[in-house]
Amino acid sequence: MDREISDKNILNKFTEGFCDVVDRYARYVVVSGFVAISHGRSRGTEDVDIMIERLSFSKFREMHNALVEAGFECVYPEKIEAVYEHLVGKFNVRYGWKGVELPNMEVKFAKDVLDDEQFETRGKIEFTGVDVFFPKIEEAIAFKEEYLGSDKDLEDAKHLRLIYLDRLDEDYIERYKEKIRRVKF
Repeated sequence: MDREISDKNILNKFTEGFCDVVDRYARYVVVSGFVAISHGRSRGTEDVDIMIERLSFSKFREMHNALVEAGFECVYPEKIEAVYEHLVGKFNVRYGWKGVELPNMEVKFAKDVLDDEQFETRGKIEFTGVDVFFPKIEEAIAFKEEYLGSDKDLEDAKHLRLIYLDRLDEDYIERYKEKIRRVKF
């Protein structure tokens, strides 16, 4: 695996490499803090969060093996069946570059219809310079403000609002917050 860093920082390169493999097996979106970080927000993170569509065990095993071939490893020293059961049980698992603790990718399966919907509205955002799928910006903001709500998440949402000032569909954000309240609470 080529780990030489050119004009991309290590977190971007790690994320693109991981997502390149996942994209061959499942739809995904990179969520949470990395959305704001990739938009220039200055804050640290040691992991990137990715939500992937629910997979059968056989498809997950294919993806897992491809990740291993590409130089990644699951941080948990469990058998692949246990890793899969964690995901199905709505827990997250972590992958990193083999033999390297950080950064790592926190992987979770989509849990509900709202998560599934993000696969339909996802997109690549040229502005970020990172070639991965992100959720629709209005959805990312709504999740951070309505569901996650930590100080860090609210600051992330504020940053995204500044970046997309005058381009946000505020009605969409409010409708999405209502969906979050119906599905997540």
